[in-house]
Amino acid sequence: MPCLLKTEPEAYSIDDLARDGETVWDGVTNPQAVKVLASLQRGEMLVIYHTGSERRAVGLAKIVAVDATDRKQPLVRIRFVRSLKTPRSLDAIKANTLFASSPLVKQGRLSVVPLSEAQYAWLATG
Repeated sequence: MPCLLKTEPEAYSIDDLARDGETVWDGVTNPQAVKVLASLQRGEMLVIYHTGSERRAVGLAKIVAVDATDRKQPLVRIRFVRSLKTPRSLDAIKANTLFASSPLVKQGRLSVVPLSEAQYAWLATG
């Protein structure tokens, strides 16, 4: 299942991930988001989304490893894939009917959002 991971670009941006190559995705505390994070599998694709003043999908990453031994603090290692040539703004996402019932637009504070294959494909073509 592809997912979207939200981050404050001032804290950790797509450029930071590109520089580092890989990182552990942590700091997720919302129980619903933690549950989604713990369910991720190696090889699944991710969309990186900048929150704050940017509010746009900016890049792609891939799950390298998941250790969900501690279900409240899963350790998820991700790898940079690429930046999007054309980031997808929140306004463009909201305007797309693919996202009409998505937690991305319905639950704005959720930091880990599951995506359908069609949603991922649309975001990834940016």
